[in-house]
Amino acid sequence: MNSKSSDNDIRKHSPETWVEKYGDYLYHYARSRVNDDSAAEDLVQETFLAALSSLKNFEQRASEKTWMTGILKHKVLDYYRKNTKEQVTDDIEAFSKNSEELFDKKGRWKVHPVRWRQNAQQLFEQKEFMAVFRICLSRLSSQIARVFTLRELDGETTEEICKILKISKTNCMVMLHRARISLRRCLEIKWFDNKAKKEGQ
Repeated sequence: MNSKSSDNDIRKHSPETWVEKYGDYLYHYARSRVNDDSAAEDLVQETFLAALSSLKNFEQRASEKTWMTGILKHKVLDYYRKNTKEQVTDDIEAFSKNSEELFDKKGRWKVHPVRWRQNAQQLFEQKEFMAVFRICLSRLSSQIARVFTLRELDGETTEEICKILKISKTNCMVMLHRARISLRRCLEIKWFDNKAKKEGQ
């Protein structure tokens, strides 16, 4: 009975078409989070294997794509846990020195960032922008990039990020701040300034 039910599930969901249907999407999802081609490919393969082995438990409350993305998300988190190095020491003092050029003593911007007029969601959907975004993200240290990705792309809470990466809340906040400043600088130069120059030609 169980064997017959399992066979029906496999025929119904056609695992042989998964790579064609979801391979590119899952790879880009993984690649944007681990910043490593080989690791991303491995994570997608692990996702397909995990989906195949748990197919009989798929309750179809969500689409196949959403279900597989959920599996991949857990694989990425496991990857983070396995590849997280020793806890980074709190270096707020060093960060404060580097921030003097950006903020005054009251924490206000000395030179205000360029105003972004474009809708953030629309930008994320643009392939060209995402290519530039990935370049900027890859320039962050792996740990800072992971903190930013977990918080801003995956919507994890600060508490969850600290558990996953084994860092303190203070470290997490400092790294998020660094990531946002670095990404903003990079995007202003590589995307917004270039775009403005092209439009001005």
